[in-house]
Amino acid sequence: MNELVVQTAGLTKRYGTRLAVDRVDLTVRRGEVYGFLGPNGAGKTTTLRMLLGLIRPTSGAATVLGMPAGSPAVTERVGALVEGPGFMPYLSGRDNLAVLARYRRLPVSVVDGALERVELSGRGGDAFRSYSLGMKQRLGVAAALMGDPELIVLDEPTNGLDPAGMAAMRALVVDLARSGQTVLLSSHLLAEVQEICHRVGVIHDGRLLRESTVADLLGTPRVQVRAEPVEEALAVAMRLAGDDGVQVDGAELLVALPEERSAELVRALVGAGVDVHSVHPRDRSLEDVFFEMTAAGSGRQMSEEKVS
Repeated sequence: MNELVVQTAGLTKRYGTRLAVDRVDLTVRRGEVYGFLGPNGAGKTTTLRMLLGLIRPTSGAATVLGMPAGSPAVTERVGALVEGPGFMPYLSGRDNLAVLARYRRLPVSVVDGALERVELSGRGGDAFRSYSLGMKQRLGVAAALMGDPELIVLDEPTNGLDPAGMAAMRALVVDLARSGQTVLLSSHLLAEVQEICHRVGVIHDGRLLRESTVADLLGTPRVQVRAEPVEEALAVAMRLAGDDGVQVDGAELLVALPEERSAELVRALVGAGVDVHSVHPRDRSLEDVFFEMTAAGSGRQMSEEKVS
């Protein structure tokens, strides 16, 4: 799991005066699902295109599977879906994949297996132009899977999918990682990334704000407490969780304790004569963390702009 499949150093891309990607250092390890997380326009797709050799960086470097990004020896070992699938509208889904298979020197027999993995076997004979947006997206993923590539790069793979299709896509990504393949997945859907990714990189305004496991990003679970008097409840909670482990949220307290310590907290509050009205877990979501990080990142950028 520690072998690096993707590594960048100071990866930067400028378009004229616009800085699209700013000195990004990221690492993707073999066999993991890596979530590249950020809002639309954050620099996710530009970074992925540089990793695939579709565009050249302005500065910095990227290696994929131990070789320079975009080199022919790398390309044949990588499957990708970036910025939506592009197929010939008058050909069937199966024939489109067959064309790609021949181009990539793969046996045509890989086509049916790829269609089955994305649950399109029953519509493989239909013209691509008749496909819904979600079906087109699934066909693009099928194309990326042909040949069992070592690294699979998927740019917003659930775009256009209904809830059932999104669940199926998540299950497929998890299955790919279990089989030993590495998945680099970009998304702006935070709940999706939280559910299936081992590690994430958070990008905002072209900068990689942080790279970490999902568990480390979420931090210690919290317990939400409504108790009176608030001042006395706060003092008790701070004795258990530390001065920095308690946050006042209106008439309630957010206490950085795992759920299994809730009973201990309640006993301490009652023992101090505090009336406890409610106690329940309130875990941070990746969305909470993301907004905290991007707000801080925007603040840093504004400060730097004032200095310059």
